[in-house]
Amino acid sequence: MTAPDPCPSSWCTIHLDRIASNLALALDLVPEGRRFCAVLKADAYGHGIAQVVPVVQEQGVTCIGITSNAEAHAVRKAGFDGDLIRLRAATPQEIEAALPDRVQEYVSSPAIARELHKHITSGRLGTNLHLALNAGGMSRDGLEIATAAGRDDCRAILDLLGERIGGISSHFPSNLPQDLRDSNDLFQKHVDWVFDNSHLQRDTVCVHAGSSLTLISDTKIDTDMYRCGAILYGILKPELGFRPTLDLEARVVSLQDYPEGSSIGYDRAAHLSGDRRLACISIGYENGFRRLVQEDCVVSIRNKPVPVLGKVSMNAIVADVTAVDGVSLGDTVSIFGGAGGDPVTQQRVEQQFGTILADLYTDWGQRNPRFYRR
Repeated sequence: MTAPDPCPSSWCTIHLDRIASNLALALDLVPEGRRFCAVLKADAYGHGIAQVVPVVQEQGVTCIGITSNAEAHAVRKAGFDGDLIRLRAATPQEIEAALPDRVQEYVSSPAIARELHKHITSGRLGTNLHLALNAGGMSRDGLEIATAAGRDDCRAILDLLGERIGGISSHFPSNLPQDLRDSNDLFQKHVDWVFDNSHLQRDTVCVHAGSSLTLISDTKIDTDMYRCGAILYGILKPELGFRPTLDLEARVVSLQDYPEGSSIGYDRAAHLSGDRRLACISIGYENGFRRLVQEDCVVSIRNKPVPVLGKVSMNAIVADVTAVDGVSLGDTVSIFGGAGGDPVTQQRVEQQFGTILADLYTDWGQRNPRFYRR
């Protein structure tokens, strides 16, 4: 393994104290009697599972959601011994390989039910399982029991797995108030059908469909547990005190003066309208600074927004720093967040990269060295 770079070109700062604060705020929003599942998929949204798990444990969270086997193993290695749910369908190979980590799997097909039953009868699978229903929702891996064929499949799953079904789940595709009410009503009807057509007991099954967006919605839904990821990382509701938890920064590696008419970057995509002072910055699309960035893209130097010019290179961008006094070689450049404030807001960074902050976090956090603040 390559040793960590003591002087990286670009890097992420992860604020564990903010994750802890965001988690505490989120837990305060959970209605009494409901459970909370901390979603740590995508390596804790790019923040690093090994460091985030202890933060989650310190506040008494007893359920974690993941998607991959690597994430499941990392959660267990970090010392978590509670419920560990895979929040998507898994292949037979994944299911078998995850048995030592005691993953609670989703099941939505008789074929997977047979695989799970095989491991139950061999004594290798001792966890509860979750029946995943579509309920007119995401149409990706949930069983749709609005059809006769779907109901037949559901009966086959229930007959095979019996009381190993410890959860019934769905994922709402929209959190607009009326959409949420409609999705909740349909999901509850499908849940009722499952109980009416099985020996499952309602008081022993966790029925869950809530997400971060559902938790902060004014629309009340029927769920025994909220599965929340985005809210932990400060992506939602800053007005409630939630704060972003990841900074992305780089450095000024060159300062040069160029005359009017000079072309910038590949394909001469931009030209200077006057004499300008330009900074070359040590970040590019290799580090998650998207190549197809919008034309009005800015970064922050000395807590002032400066425009990015020309096309993004693999390892470098160019910014116009003419209007900023005192810029020096080695100065820190904030792409998002940073110690000097945040003139590049979440709204702006999402607009200029053409995506959501969750996407950017997971990309940045897994492409760049991570440094942790507690």
